[in-house]
Amino acid sequence: MSDHLVERNRLWSRLDGAVRHHPQPLATPLAVVDLDAFDRNAHDLAARAGGKPIRVASKSLRVPALISRALSHEGFQGVLAYTVAEALFLHASGVCDDILVAYPSADVGAMTRLLASPEALASITVMVDDPAHLDLVDRARQGSDAEVRVALDLDAGLRVAGQHIGPKRSPLFDVDDVVRLARTVQDRPGFRLVGVMTYEGQVAGVPDDVPSQRARSLAVRGIKRASLAQLHHRRRAIADALRDVAPLELWNAGGSGSIQATASDPEVTELAAGSGLLVPSLFDHYQSFRPRPAAFFGLRVTRCPAPGLVTVHGGGLIASGPTGPDRAPVPWAPPGLSLTGMEGAGEVQTPLTGAPAASLRIGDLVWFRHAKSGELFEHVRDVHLLQGERFVDAVPSYRGCDQAF
Repeated sequence: MSDHLVERNRLWSRLDGAVRHHPQPLATPLAVVDLDAFDRNAHDLAARAGGKPIRVASKSLRVPALISRALSHEGFQGVLAYTVAEALFLHASGVCDDILVAYPSADVGAMTRLLASPEALASITVMVDDPAHLDLVDRARQGSDAEVRVALDLDAGLRVAGQHIGPKRSPLFDVDDVVRLARTVQDRPGFRLVGVMTYEGQVAGVPDDVPSQRARSLAVRGIKRASLAQLHHRRRAIADALRDVAPLELWNAGGSGSIQATASDPEVTELAAGSGLLVPSLFDHYQSFRPRPAAFFGLRVTRCPAPGLVTVHGGGLIASGPTGPDRAPVPWAPPGLSLTGMEGAGEVQTPLTGAPAASLRIGDLVWFRHAKSGELFEHVRDVHLLQGERFVDAVPSYRGCDQAF
């Protein structure tokens, strides 16, 4: 048996054993985070960051206790939030007092609450890429002259032969356009430019070592090398131009799949990571790190409709992004199960086939991995924390805190 299968079977034993030893019956979907793997992943990320601080990407966790746990590790500092409302919640909950919101906001209500709190204003930086974002903040002011901390989100995609490769995030690409908006922020009362973000999703978020896709993986690695080289020159040119506009406190970049490469850029002052802490199935095939899955969900067998076939209740936790097989959850334990081609993962039932199906009985647990990090916890209120052979705690997700961002 390969080392990989040995690890999966050992994990299966730990998960099922923790459920058996729990004093109360546990409802499904049963979300579990393996703290042993989580902590090893945090250590690995910090080592690859080479001394630069890592902001915890809260979108990839969505569990306050896990965000706090990541921040307790050496090498982690601050949160990269995904909405202003979420940033206010994390600040008010005492999770963090250094929060960068990664996306521009059109939420006037959340902006109004931010402007009403001097403590939150000192702790939260909002993202813009258009003067209209500043207009929206001014609509929320209601007479306030409070100063809002602002960062610019710059397009970090690869431009080659008239093509744009990478996330379609920001209209800011040329140096002149960046400087123009930077001056607008600095000259406008009530705003202060403090930072820049360049998220190279085509490097950080795309697998580049998929065994069944050798040719594509080679092409992806080529795109990543070209992207990093182009970004190195663009960041330097933009940084030189911005020095005449405002002193910057931060330059955020990177992601779990590009930590080491991005850390080598001298203009980058901090990195971002979240998915690398839980390692969902989309992060299984990277050259840059060894995956240690840390997040799972368990579903119970409710039917045995035919020999070699079982059905679990629920399972249709499909990841965001382009629709395809890689966005479906992966049956993980017992090893050897797979989704069926006709039904896939369903909202109320998911048929599974494979050799282990013959030994499964009604009531048994099957363990899955989600394709993306964080999205699993939108489907549960509680997350059980596994350490060693036992569950050591159950903590609320955002949903368990009655929050939905």
